[in-house]
Amino acid sequence: MSTSPEPVWRTALSGAQILFVAFGATVLVPLLTGLNPSLALLGAGIGTLVFQICTKRQVPIYLGSSFAFIAPVIYSVKTWGMPATLGALAAASFFYYVAAGLVKWRGVDFIHRLLPPVVIGPVVMVIGLGLAQVAISMATGKAGDAQVVPYGTALGVAAVSLAATMLTAIHAHGLLKLVPILVGVAAGYTTALFLGLVDFSRVINAPWLAVPEFGTPQFNLAAILFMIPVAIAPIVEHVGGILAIGSVVGRDYTDQPGLHRTLLGDGLAVNIVGLFGGPPVTTYGEVTGAVMLTRNYNPVVMTWAAGFAIIMAFVGKFGALLQTIPLPVMGGIMILLFGSIAGIGLKTIIDGRVDLMKPRNLCLVSVTLVTGIGGLGVTIGSFSLQGISLCGVLAVLLNLILPPGEREEEIKPAAFP
Repeated sequence: MSTSPEPVWRTALSGAQILFVAFGATVLVPLLTGLNPSLALLGAGIGTLVFQICTKRQVPIYLGSSFAFIAPVIYSVKTWGMPATLGALAAASFFYYVAAGLVKWRGVDFIHRLLPPVVIGPVVMVIGLGLAQVAISMATGKAGDAQVVPYGTALGVAAVSLAATMLTAIHAHGLLKLVPILVGVAAGYTTALFLGLVDFSRVINAPWLAVPEFGTPQFNLAAILFMIPVAIAPIVEHVGGILAIGSVVGRDYTDQPGLHRTLLGDGLAVNIVGLFGGPPVTTYGEVTGAVMLTRNYNPVVMTWAAGFAIIMAFVGKFGALLQTIPLPVMGGIMILLFGSIAGIGLKTIIDGRVDLMKPRNLCLVSVTLVTGIGGLGVTIGSFSLQGISLCGVLAVLLNLILPPGEREEEIKPAAFP
């Protein structure tokens, strides 16, 4: 493994490269949800350092903004406001601590039994498909009910950013293949620039160096109860990320430093980042791909990436520039992004060999998809579960309480018309 000492400048350059790979996805989440992109960079940097402390800097992992929370954040801000949403995001770390404790107590297999593919697959699909209308609205130039960019112009810009992202993901090679979002944003932004859709006044007026405006979280019980179950999906994503980076490096990180430590580190990072106003963080598959491509397994590289992210968070003009990206540019990216999330959920079901001819599995998947995408809500006093959160809780409970049902050979295709 490439863990022998190397020149500081080379390690720093590798860290900058990691940040470049993770950058597009890291800032995309706050741009879509109304959070501060500078705080997303700061949170990614601090979160990665917290993770490294908890894991004794043994795992080459970088934490960036989590896509799983996009839909819940949009809904929560609309329902309870930004301060309550930030408090709820900080509280979402509760499930990480529970998962870390369960892993320490019962081992890794317990998590897989509690959250099998038949539970995780449909929940992840809901996370993607639940935002389909938001993506289309942004791609067609709508902000709420207002048409902020002419329909035809917006659709053209969105098509450019979408096409550039897809072509990069399909045909690019090397490091370029790991940054399709950056390429798509750059192509769409350039098109919007020529069409006169970009306003640089905010960049001109912004200072070069500026402390990001921190959020002020408030702890609203309804928002917290809504947000906590959302953590189910990123926890499973975290487990998959740790297994993936372990297979690349050739080490079992679930044993040393231990999955309970990595979950604790991720949970603490989510908690701390939420308290100052950043989006929740998670492990990044793009970074795992970059580690595999460069074969540089040194965790110190991630320390440098975290440091660069923190520095960039204090460059005022850079943060202002990010906020000039027109709505349709992001809309084009979102069409592919949210569809991809749904696709990952479907892949989870396929890879887990979930037999949908079994009535038990079909019932679980069906109820999860319809309640989640349909936005079903349950409110009892101050207790409230909506959409993704409700379907996540339902999926876990149904998996625990539904009987095994018939044997596979007894199932008849006509049982479900």
